[in-house]
Amino acid sequence: MLDQTAIAETLGAHYDLAPSLEVADRLGDIYTRMRRVMPPGDWAVHAPYVEAINRLKKERNAVILAHNYMTPDIYHGIADVVGDSLQLAIEATKVEADVIVQCGVHFMAETSKILNPSKTVLIPDMEAGCSLAEGITPEGIAEMRRRYPGAPVVTYVNTSAEVKAASDICCTSSNAAQIVAGLEADTVIMAPDKYLAQNVAMQVPDKQVVWYDGSCIVHERFTAQELREFRGWQPDTRIIAHPECPPDVVAEADFSGSTAGIIDYVTREQPEKALLVTECSMASNISDALPGIEFVGPCNMCPHMKKITLEKVLWSLHSMEGAVEVDAQVAEGARQAVQRMIDLSRRLRA
Repeated sequence: MLDQTAIAETLGAHYDLAPSLEVADRLGDIYTRMRRVMPPGDWAVHAPYVEAINRLKKERNAVILAHNYMTPDIYHGIADVVGDSLQLAIEATKVEADVIVQCGVHFMAETSKILNPSKTVLIPDMEAGCSLAEGITPEGIAEMRRRYPGAPVVTYVNTSAEVKAASDICCTSSNAAQIVAGLEADTVIMAPDKYLAQNVAMQVPDKQVVWYDGSCIVHERFTAQELREFRGWQPDTRIIAHPECPPDVVAEADFSGSTAGIIDYVTREQPEKALLVTECSMASNISDALPGIEFVGPCNMCPHMKKITLEKVLWSLHSMEGAVEVDAQVAEGARQAVQRMIDLSRRLRA
C-alpha cells in the first residue's frame, strides 16, 4: 500500500504543489473543459499538479492513457488519450513514447504491457482492481470449457492476463455482440460478466451464449424499478445504460452502449436531459462539451477507478514506481486473445 504521507512530503520537496490561483489562470484553457463540474477553488488545488505532471511526462517521454471513468482533473487535465477499454487497447498499440501511465485499473495496465512488452507501463496505484477481473481465474475458464466442450471462450477485457491467456478471444462492451456474432461456433462461452453475456445473447439470438457468474459492482446495483420510477418523475429524460447492467435495466433504457457508445449517442442525439446509467464520472467528463444537455439522476461510483489521483500519477512519474510486469508466456497467450479482438473488430468495421 502506498504511504500517502511520505509521498506528499517527497513531492512537496520537489514541486510547488500549493493551491495557486496564478497557475489555475495559466492553465485556463484546460479548465474550460471542466468548468461546469469543477468549482474554481478546486481547480486552484488541482492546477499545480496538472502543470507538474504535464511537464514531467515530457521529460520522461511518457504518454497518459485514461479511461472514461477517470475524474475530470485527470480526464481533461493530463490525459493524452481517453476512451473505453477497446479504444485504449487499440491506442496502446500505436504508442511511441517510452513510458505509458495507465489511468484506469490494473487489467488495463496489463493490457498495455501485453501490447507493448518493451515499454515501461506504470499504474499509479497497484491496488486499483476490478470486481470482474478479481471474480474469475484460469481455473474458472477451464471449468466452463469442461461444461461446454468445443465452445470458444470470449473473455471480457476486464480480466487478468492469465485469464486472457486461457481464452480464445477478448471482447469489450462496445464490440461484444459483433465478436460473438463473428465466431463460427453455435455455442459461445462468455466470461466473466453474466449481464453483458445475457444482453449479448438477446442481440445475437442465433447463438447459444452461456456465461460465467460474474458482475460489475458499479452496474449490478442499478434496478429496473428505480429507472421506471425516475422516468415517471422525469418523463422527458433520455435514459442511457451500460450493457454491464442487468438485462431488465437495459430494457428500460432508451439506448445501451459502451462508454464510447454512450458519448457518441448523447453527442449525436443532444437530448435536453440525460440519465447515464453507469459510473459517475461519465457525465462529469462530457458535461462541458455538451452544454445543451442537463445530466440528471443517480449514478454509482467505482471505488477502484477512484484510487487513481493526480498525486499518485505525479508520484508514479517522479519515482517511476508501479511498473506492471507480465510473465512472458502468459503475455504471449493474452496478446493473441487481445490481438484477435482488435483484428476481428477492424474486419467487421471494414
